[in-house]
Amino acid sequence: MNKLFFPLGAALCALLVVAVSRCTSDVEPDSYAVLAPAAFAGEAEAWEGVVSSLQQRHDAVVLRFEESPMELEDRLKELNPRYVAVVDVPENIGRDYVIDLNRMSRRMDDDPYADFLWGIVTGYDAAAAQRMVDNSVEPMVIRSGVGSIKELESAKWFDEYAFVDDHVVGMCGEKRLGEDSLTYKEIPYKTDLQGAHERIRAYVQKRFGQEVPDVLRQFLEYYEAIEPDLVVTASHATENNLEMPGSVGNIRCRDGRLYVDYPGEQRFVRDRDSRMVYLPIGNCLIANVNNTDSSMAVAWMNSQQATAFAGYVVTTWYGRNGWGGLKYLITNPGRYSVPEAFYMNQQDMMAQIAAWNDSLTAAPFDYDADYFETLPSELVRMAAPDTLSDEELFFWFGFWHDRDVLAYYGDPKWNVRMREVEGESDFTVTSEFKRLSRDEAAATGASRRCVITVKTSPEFSLRRMQGDGFKQEHVFDLPFSYFFPHRLSNPVLPEGETRNIVVDENFLLLYDPAFEPGQTYTFEVLCD
Repeated sequence: MNKLFFPLGAALCALLVVAVSRCTSDVEPDSYAVLAPAAFAGEAEAWEGVVSSLQQRHDAVVLRFEESPMELEDRLKELNPRYVAVVDVPENIGRDYVIDLNRMSRRMDDDPYADFLWGIVTGYDAAAAQRMVDNSVEPMVIRSGVGSIKELESAKWFDEYAFVDDHVVGMCGEKRLGEDSLTYKEIPYKTDLQGAHERIRAYVQKRFGQEVPDVLRQFLEYYEAIEPDLVVTASHATENNLEMPGSVGNIRCRDGRLYVDYPGEQRFVRDRDSRMVYLPIGNCLIANVNNTDSSMAVAWMNSQQATAFAGYVVTTWYGRNGWGGLKYLITNPGRYSVPEAFYMNQQDMMAQIAAWNDSLTAAPFDYDADYFETLPSELVRMAAPDTLSDEELFFWFGFWHDRDVLAYYGDPKWNVRMREVEGESDFTVTSEFKRLSRDEAAATGASRRCVITVKTSPEFSLRRMQGDGFKQEHVFDLPFSYFFPHRLSNPVLPEGETRNIVVDENFLLLYDPAFEPGQTYTFEVLCD
């Protein structure tokens, strides 16, 4: 695969954009592969129905594995699909399964970028997996949300939104239908500590006194009343529970359902009958199915109909893979689908890793080690001694840690995206193909030129394109990015291009763009 990369430079400044029009070209639709076990141990006919549904919808090639999807690496290299869905039972899916899928997606050629978008389709049973597939047939625009984070409090993306504050525990906010902004209030519910675990009681008494604001109860009131299209959570979690900031209770899982575990009280979270997107991007471990149908991930996909679900399979602390995916999704909202947003963020990560130290694009990270003690010295050795500040060490260590540990559950081609925000569609991106002349083709070895045109309006805001400072401590500014409407064959930049550009078959990234209002900018990519 031919590619050209210009170093990113120290600033790592950037912005995000995705195409708003289809390329006018004669290329064939991008291919889709479904990976599935050679034989399902139970409910075989029903699970084969899930495979068949995806095959028929996407005109997909079905590939079979005996024990692991990674057995199919050579076949995937031959087929070169742009989308890959893995249908499997939860008992087969765990942390290393997800890590290996991330790594395999980048081994289709010799560059460090993922060559296909992938998603795992699974469920508490075959019926749940089939619902996930059926729910992704029709496009979806996200119009309502509930969160346990403060960062989305502008609520500009939503007709209806509510959140509990993970910065000031005890505060919450709600934007009701027809309103323009949130109304803040103190959480009215209080939970006494009678019956709470001794460790929890000691912590809460030290922080709050005898009563604690019942953050979890408030969150669930919002969640069950709104039935939001999007849920975003952070704070402590594992494969078996989700906590709210300062709460003495937990959301847990049982028999493919979620239930609330308060001191002295348990009840099931009301099952949903509508699809949704769940992004626990600030939670540890919650996306790890952990080789069992008794996990939080399975319960969210089953009883809450999480049709798209992206989260960590390990403990998280740096958060670039999760928060970065969310930033790509909400920056210039409506331009990226959920799977595209997380894909583009990961390629941006890989471009930055490659610019600093190409060996880290493939070097395995030991998640079982006491890595805060052992691995930073390895980073220093790779960079040459005494060249990294503590801040730089933390930055690159975080990128390396996050590289392979985000799971995506759902159809990777589902068209689900944020609604557009009035006044923020202040630029357009179009692209078209042009045939090269015989002399040009002979000189370049290519046959076509893809011309990408960006037009900014008089009201254009570069800061907004760069992400408007969202979660800056984790993600920084975003590069201009373009997900090609169709994958290119052997893309290269023309000779003489001097801008900081990364181009691959699926995308283009431009660093330090310096776009200004009311201007037109073009990029050319040569391809077969």
